[in-house]
Amino acid sequence: MSALISDLSRPIAAAQHAAAGSDQPLIDLILVRLAARGGATRAETIRDLSFFVQHRLSPGEWRRAAEAALGALTARDLAEERRGRFTASAKGLKRASDYLLLRPTVTLGPWPEVRDCQLIARALGLEGESTPKLKALGTPEGLRALVVQQAFGLPRRLKTTPARLRGELALVALERAFGNKIKSGLGTGTALSPKAGRALAAQLSRRPREFNSDSRLIAALAAEHVDAAQPTLDVLRAAIMKRFVSEALDAGGAGSGGTAGVTAPPAQPLPATARPPVAARAPSLARGAPLPAANDAAPSNDPPPVVRPDLDEFAEEVQRRAAPVAEGWPGNRKAFISLVWPTIRSGRPEWGLSDIEFKCMLVEAHRAGRLSLASADLKNKNNLKDIQDSAISYMNTVWHFVRVED
Repeated sequence: MSALISDLSRPIAAAQHAAAGSDQPLIDLILVRLAARGGATRAETIRDLSFFVQHRLSPGEWRRAAEAALGALTARDLAEERRGRFTASAKGLKRASDYLLLRPTVTLGPWPEVRDCQLIARALGLEGESTPKLKALGTPEGLRALVVQQAFGLPRRLKTTPARLRGELALVALERAFGNKIKSGLGTGTALSPKAGRALAAQLSRRPREFNSDSRLIAALAAEHVDAAQPTLDVLRAAIMKRFVSEALDAGGAGSGGTAGVTAPPAQPLPATARPPVAARAPSLARGAPLPAANDAAPSNDPPPVVRPDLDEFAEEVQRRAAPVAEGWPGNRKAFISLVWPTIRSGRPEWGLSDIEFKCMLVEAHRAGRLSLASADLKNKNNLKDIQDSAISYMNTVWHFVRVED
């Protein structure tokens, strides 16, 4: 940061020959402000962009950096000053358009529109989008959806529904539950009931919890992934731009020199919050290995690393754990899912599964033919609690049992 301020404090003549380093991201950002319809005065430029840089620069440092950048832009014929107002030249407009990754036919409007649409799109890595699509970023729902899509590697759709996005997130959560060792065949994920899909998608949160609606789920995930205190539109925008500016400054400060380029480094995808990395399976926890004694007096070790099972390992372990609690006659033995789950949770702690992950993994294993689920006779009231606790809704079916192979 000291190198950044030092570079920006040099005379304008030196700034013209500055290497592609610390001042470049700020020059491009300021040029975008000048390229907006009507341009900006020196005071307006400093005021309008100060919120984006105040987490990295003090007011005095930002003022000196902005004034040096304005001088450099004017000296390079990228901006013109008339009666105290700066506007981008034709050359500057072309450079600003390239920086924002706009289509050649797109022209910049007033500053609020540029700030809330084109600049946010640039910060999120969108390239060559049409103006109508970019306007979706002006709504809380559109911005949240795009942040979540980018965070979890989903296809970018500026126009989607909360239900569809919830289904896509549920599939991501299911694949992570299997350690990303499968590609789920559950389609769009909407075959799960809305409540089950929401509960599964909520496992992607840093703090998994119940959400009452798909919109609240998406809002919470979006806020988490840009480190925003709230999922409101203004707070999300501020968090996105602050992160973008920080990444641009860090990348610019790490430059090794050379002629100043046209654009700042591309925006990096927002990091997705993931569970701990999959580690190598310990020999003592290999498939089918005997479980440690519950009364082992040896000193306890650190919690085991999270090691997610693949589909075959999961199905085999479920069958093994279901056998002792199964009921029925040979050829038709079944175990309540609610009775199998506690044995999996305690017997395979290294899997780190939640209840909803376990149930949805059962659905995937059933769909893939690795095991078989069955429904209970709802007329039988003797095991009502087990029936309720075991229920898994999928499409038009509700399952309660795991069939045990003899």
